[in-house]
Amino acid sequence: MEILKAVKERRSIRDFQKKEIPDGIIDKLIEALIWAPSAGNLQSRKFYFIRDEKFKKRIAAAALNQNFIAEAPLVIIGCTDSRISYKYGDRGVDLYSIQDVACSIMGMMLVAFENGLGSTWVGAFHENEVSKILNLPYNLRPVVIVPVGYPSKIPYPPQRVSKQEAVEFR
Repeated sequence: MEILKAVKERRSIRDFQKKEIPDGIIDKLIEALIWAPSAGNLQSRKFYFIRDEKFKKRIAAAALNQNFIAEAPLVIIGCTDSRISYKYGDRGVDLYSIQDVACSIMGMMLVAFENGLGSTWVGAFHENEVSKILNLPYNLRPVVIVPVGYPSKIPYPPQRVSKQEAVEFR
């Protein structure tokens, strides 16, 4: 698949079919996550793959009752790891590790799209509640929830700003 085409055609999906994701595709998603670039190649990130219905419902509740999360066959939680990112001080903990997770998630979303899956980035959630649900150690901070599954419907593309509004050459 042409990468720019995938970037332009991928949509945020919030409506999923009740269809399991094959293990072979899940392995591809994992590969995409771990092969993403990271600051200093520290790879200061960890991902949780949630399939259990009870956990998904609790995660959705912690995400301000965004119940579509629990409807996805797979929910991925992306966490920063301050034990690793501290090497770069506050900037490593507060920025680089978040960038590491973001790069990983974007690559994973494109691989998901290539394999007929939909996903969306969910940033609105109570971090402390998600941490408690997953029993995370002190060094892991959840920064994103990504429901993944086969789309039931695909929304129209949203408007984008013009190139002139988005980019300035100097």
